[in-house]
Amino acid sequence: MVIAAAAALAAGALNALAGGGTLLLYPALLALGFPAVTANLQCSMALCPGYLGAAVAQRQELRSQRARLLMLTPFAVTGGLLGAWWLLRAGERTFELAVPWLILLASVALALQEKLTSRLVRRSARSAAVPLAPPAKPATTPRWPILLPVTLAAVYGGYFGAGVSVVLLAILGFAFADSFIRLNALKQALALAANAGAVLLFATRADVDWPVVMLLAACAALGGYLGGRLATRVRPASLRRLVVVLGLALAGYYFARLHFGADL
Repeated sequence: MVIAAAAALAAGALNALAGGGTLLLYPALLALGFPAVTANLQCSMALCPGYLGAAVAQRQELRSQRARLLMLTPFAVTGGLLGAWWLLRAGERTFELAVPWLILLASVALALQEKLTSRLVRRSARSAAVPLAPPAKPATTPRWPILLPVTLAAVYGGYFGAGVSVVLLAILGFAFADSFIRLNALKQALALAANAGAVLLFATRADVDWPVVMLLAACAALGGYLGGRLATRVRPASLRRLVVVLGLALAGYYFARLHFGADL
């Protein structure tokens, strides 16, 4: 329990600083002997307060995006529910087979986060430099074609979760010509919605060890607070690269376990 609490604390801090906390907490719980599905759902439930805190912190940027929120949030919640249902329905063996691929996908998404962020910031700067003209459509107009990608991203978030914020940010960046700050706030709200949908199903349908989950959630929340305090002293890009290397190493390890056996 002490090791699990320490991993949750570190994961919360990592999410606040660079993202990728799931890539730290999930393998730690797995190494401590929790079954694959149990470790994953406990990880999702423990890190949920972090999504809430991030969304609340950016509520100012969300107030002017009510139309987008009303359009996209139900699909994010539905996707999270579907992903959680799929996780519980498929069972341990299916999830164990998927874990190396999921960790690899999350690591690649995290590796691309810096490039994606820089691109969105540059586009926002170019848009701000162009003389304003009456837009053909309001900036908050929802775009129907992104409903399916948002739902699929939320399904992934409900099933595993690591890197879902990066995927959502990429979808929103392609769909809306808006500032990075506003798109990032919308991403946080949708990630929270997907995670909340998954946690709702886990809490009502899964065999949850509530003392463990509450301890992990408290430690993750504390880690998020400490990470926020350390944000000016740590280079997020360097930390993110370290997490990517760790994720790729873990993916390789779990691929090897599938090939050579669980005793590796």
